[in-house]
Amino acid sequence: MQIPVYQLDAFTTRVFHGNPAAVCMLDEWLPAPVMQSIAAENNLAETAFCVAEGDSFAIRWFTPTIEMDLAGHPTLATAWVILNLLAPERDSVRFRTGIGDWLEVTRDGERLAMNFPARPPASRPGLDDVGAALGATPLEVLAARDGFAVFETEAQVRALAPDMDRVAAIDVLGVIATAPGSGCDFVSRFFAPGAGVPEDPVTGSAHCTLIPYWAGKLGKDVLFGRQVSPRGGEIYGRNLPGRVEIAGHVVLYMSGMITV
Repeated sequence: MQIPVYQLDAFTTRVFHGNPAAVCMLDEWLPAPVMQSIAAENNLAETAFCVAEGDSFAIRWFTPTIEMDLAGHPTLATAWVILNLLAPERDSVRFRTGIGDWLEVTRDGERLAMNFPARPPASRPGLDDVGAALGATPLEVLAARDGFAVFETEAQVRALAPDMDRVAAIDVLGVIATAPGSGCDFVSRFFAPGAGVPEDPVTGSAHCTLIPYWAGKLGKDVLFGRQVSPRGGEIYGRNLPGRVEIAGHVVLYMSGMITV
């Protein structure tokens, strides 16, 4: 069997920056272990698998080690493939997720904008080790799906050198570190070693938590953030009732075929 595959860099305008994702367009679902093996072989933060369902699509996401419930940058990359290569006459695309949510991605000038569920952070017990795991003491620690550590300065976030074993031991999928930004509203980094991604270059799904948090702190609903990983990326956000809009650029790196 041959499967079309595309590799794209999301949340950037330049190859070798942003977050690389693989996109596999399928006629029907493969067994989950096969998709997991493909994601492990690709060895990127995430691989998206997509199946057409009439005018919409179903989508699933895998890291090298687990299937995810929600993922941003591979959704953005999949939408780019559909809207630029497979159906360029379209202005939007809808994806059905495995947890029953619908995600819509629309053209926004040269960017694509995703409509995702908001996941605002809140207090939660069991997060006492976050600061020690990150190697620095945050101002506060909250959680949604992920741990959420707020620091005073961008420099502190950039300087973090986490103990990945300790991060993986925390009872969350991953840990978001964030602070007010210079030349942007906020900066962030994201660490998920327990999911096979020690540091994710640019994390769309983390902005389901970052956008409502910073909208509340800054008193504004339109936000611009930077993820300050070594590759780096830029996210254009909008806070909506119960939802968030996460927008960014995508560039194609390569396309080919997988043989399994």
